[in-house]
Amino acid sequence: MATKPKAASVAAPAPETPAPIEAVATATAEAPASDAPTPEASVAPLQEGIAQVTAGTETATVDVKQSMEKVVKTAEEFVAFGQGNVEAFVKSSQIWAAGVQDLSKQVAANAQAQFDETMSVFKAMTSVKSLKDMFELQSTYAKAAMEKTMAESGKLTDASLKLTEQALAPITARVTTAVETFSKAA
Repeated sequence: MATKPKAASVAAPAPETPAPIEAVATATAEAPASDAPTPEASVAPLQEGIAQVTAGTETATVDVKQSMEKVVKTAEEFVAFGQGNVEAFVKSSQIWAAGVQDLSKQVAANAQAQFDETMSVFKAMTSVKSLKDMFELQSTYAKAAMEKTMAESGKLTDASLKLTEQALAPITARVTTAVETFSKAA
C-alpha cells in the first residue's frame, strides 16, 4: 500500500491590520503635492477658451455687420442706378414724342401748303387760253414743287437727326455714368 505524501504546511500570511484613520489623514496632509491639477488650474484654460471664442464671435459679428452694410449699400446703389435709367428712358421718350409731334405738324403744314398751291395752279390752268400756256404753267409749277419738296425734305432730315441726338442724349449720359461707375468698382 502506498503511503500518502504528507502535505507541506504552508503558513498563511497574517492579515494586515488597518492603519488608524488619524494616521491616514496625517499622511495625506503631509504628502508632497502631486501632479494632479487643482480646480483653479483646471478652470483657467476653460476660461481662456471661452474668452477666445467670445472674441472670435465678436470679430465675426463685426465682420458680418460690415458685410451686410456693404451689401445693403450696394443694393441701394443698384436701385438708385436703375431708377436713374428709368428716368433717362422716360425723358428720352418724352423728347422723342414731342419731336415727332413737331415733325408731324411740319409735314402736315407742308402738305397743306402743297395742296393749296396745287389747287391754285389747277384753277390757273382752267383759265389758260392755249395748250402752250398750260404746259408752261404746269412745267413751272412742277419745277417749283420739286425744288420746294427737296428743300423741305432736307429740313425734315436735319430736324430728324437733331431729334435723334436730343432723344439719345439722356440714354448716352446714363451709359457714360454706368461705365464710370463700374470701372471704379472693378
